[in-house]
Amino acid sequence: MQKTALVTGGAGFIGSHLCERLLGEGFRVVAVDSLLTGSLENLASFKENPAFTFVERDVRDATEAEFASCKFDEIYNLACPASPVHYQADPLRTALTSIKGILLSLSLARRDGAKLLHASTSEIYGDPLQHPQKEEHWGNVNTIGIRSCYDEGKRMAETLLCDHIRTYGTDARMVRIFNTYGPRMHPQDGRVVSNFIVQALADADITIYGDGSQTRSFQFVSDLIEAMRKYMALGKDEVRAFFSARGFIAPVINTGNPDERTVKELAERTLALIPESKSKIVLKPLPGDDPKRRKPDISLAKTLLGWEPRVTLDEGLAKTVEYFKARKETSK
Repeated sequence: MQKTALVTGGAGFIGSHLCERLLGEGFRVVAVDSLLTGSLENLASFKENPAFTFVERDVRDATEAEFASCKFDEIYNLACPASPVHYQADPLRTALTSIKGILLSLSLARRDGAKLLHASTSEIYGDPLQHPQKEEHWGNVNTIGIRSCYDEGKRMAETLLCDHIRTYGTDARMVRIFNTYGPRMHPQDGRVVSNFIVQALADADITIYGDGSQTRSFQFVSDLIEAMRKYMALGKDEVRAFFSARGFIAPVINTGNPDERTVKELAERTLALIPESKSKIVLKPLPGDDPKRRKPDISLAKTLLGWEPRVTLDEGLAKTVEYFKARKETSK
């Protein structure tokens, strides 16, 4: 019997890759997206698939009743602007999207007895006091800063998910996603991979905020999707037993690449892949609350899922550069 999946944020960078993977596995997929940062262009390769349905809708306003005709087997909550440029543009909307999106997803999961996977974030850890970051780290987050709308919105979503598990026994789980990149990234999302590639292709200055010594751990999008699918393949009892044995109520795992790199190194590697670029690296002041180090501890994901990233930074960057080059050519 064909299973049905709901993907909120389904027209976004990660959401569209997830929809494509689910369709390839034989799912019927319903994607919901406001198109604030998502794009119909991301759905081009599969939008005509008869098993795919796109609903343009803002999760802040959507209700359970709107999905009365669908019974979902799996629900993936990815709805929320994820880059500082976009989530700081309308911080109230950002926070409400996190909260309303998880509440809608939890309500539908409880109604249908569906598995729910919530896309959380490494920003849960803020500017971490622990390195590398483990899931039990509570974080070091500014509640009133310019990034708080996203950080605290995502933290509240985790709270609501865990309270739903305690109250209703909902089959919910979550992944804390570390810096992810690849084709279909928004060209103006303000994140370093897309920023550097777009700037290099335009012969513009490569802007590094701070001195470039801050670190990130870059995960290619296909590795993230693989982790999501492996996690959702597990049964509720197996997930509960794994985390209970470790004293966790929160069924949360880090998904990221522990291959830690400096931002300056990323800029240099990007330029090496675009040798025709006339761009130069320039330094600008570091924005507020920008974390200095990011590196996931993925021990839980390795143990529970038998998963770890496979795509190297050089391989992933090359694929991403080719995507942006092709995009630039078709826009001429």
